[in-house]
Amino acid sequence: MDTQSIKNRFGIIGNAPALNYALQVATQVAATDLTVLINGESGVGKEVFSQIIHALSARKHNPFIAVNCGAIPEGTIDSELFGHEKGSFTGASDARKGYFETVSGGTIFLDEIGELPLGTQARLLRVLETGEYIRVGSSKVQKTDVRVIAATNKDLLQQVQSGKFREDLYYRLSTVPIRVPSLHDRPEDIHLLFRKFAGDFASKYKTVPVQLDDEAKNLLINYPWPGNVRELKNIAEQISVLSTDKLITAKDLNKFLQPYSSNRLPMVVNGQNSSGDFSNEREILYKLFFDMKKDVTELKRIFLDMLQNPALASQNQHFINELKEIKTNDTIQPVMVQPAMYNTPQPVMMDNGIQEHVEVDESLNIMDKEKELIVKALKKHKSKRRDAALDLGISERTLYRKLKEYDIEE
Repeated sequence: MDTQSIKNRFGIIGNAPALNYALQVATQVAATDLTVLINGESGVGKEVFSQIIHALSARKHNPFIAVNCGAIPEGTIDSELFGHEKGSFTGASDARKGYFETVSGGTIFLDEIGELPLGTQARLLRVLETGEYIRVGSSKVQKTDVRVIAATNKDLLQQVQSGKFREDLYYRLSTVPIRVPSLHDRPEDIHLLFRKFAGDFASKYKTVPVQLDDEAKNLLINYPWPGNVRELKNIAEQISVLSTDKLITAKDLNKFLQPYSSNRLPMVVNGQNSSGDFSNEREILYKLFFDMKKDVTELKRIFLDMLQNPALASQNQHFINELKEIKTNDTIQPVMVQPAMYNTPQPVMMDNGIQEHVEVDESLNIMDKEKELIVKALKKHKSKRRDAALDLGISERTLYRKLKEYDIEE
């Protein structure tokens, strides 16, 4: 089945290359019994991909069940997944079959797999490796034939490093990884999705579909969509129900969008970064470093020009005045321009008696350092792009672009 047919069958809207690639991988892996790990932010539609894989597999006529691991209390999740015997714990008045027993022959989708307790992770690993499990309160080993599809919006490798997720389970789950792109990574699809949702809600509420003017379209596309497709659908429904004018302007649309900061740098909370995906933030940091480097280079050039040509000093009088305002106890102190990325400064005496330290030669280049880190990561992970990208804290797509940019051979 081709990609467009799958989109039509499962109601998937969009033509972004990353989306098409994820669908292609899902289609190819569906015919196998391999374990699949679906990565993506909350609200991107990871469960739809699990349904696609099941529907195109040889198990399509057998049971399919979706389990939200984060919604089941830690004390009962073993019982839910593997079952329990009568009297195995307080309240266990009867024996109960778990999901791995009832869905045998079919597919089980474990959403939010990163929320599983470590003990349950060990049980799951045994199921994946041997197909065996033991009910809670029993000593009898039972067999099951279940295909596992897992999903997460967390960085599981980071969870592994912090001791919250088993490394052996991570590699067992990620036999075939599928990355579902975020909505802000597929801007060409945002207006298509909005029109589809607006049309659906117009039919549901017996109204005329709302439309956006050009400014509203730009606002819609440039909004970061932290809630992804789920948030876009909610906005489309709110507008369809609450707007009296069916032609929506940017001002009208802005009333329904959540305020957000244009600064997309990650926020640190209790020593941990609140963002799950660091690729955009890291690129912004690189840009800031480059801008700082340009500013320092321009500062050095001004110093040197004034030293070589005193006539230029008058043209930069405002700059000199700012230097004179740097005082301690009414005494002008030497001002040293000494970023960490430069060599030891050489002092130069200026006409006004201020001893300046000016840098000329650079010893480090951040682009060279970035290239060096990428090469080391690829070497460390034996040219496995996905693992290298996770180690570097960037997306696989960003890593691919960097490989092309720096002409790095794998």
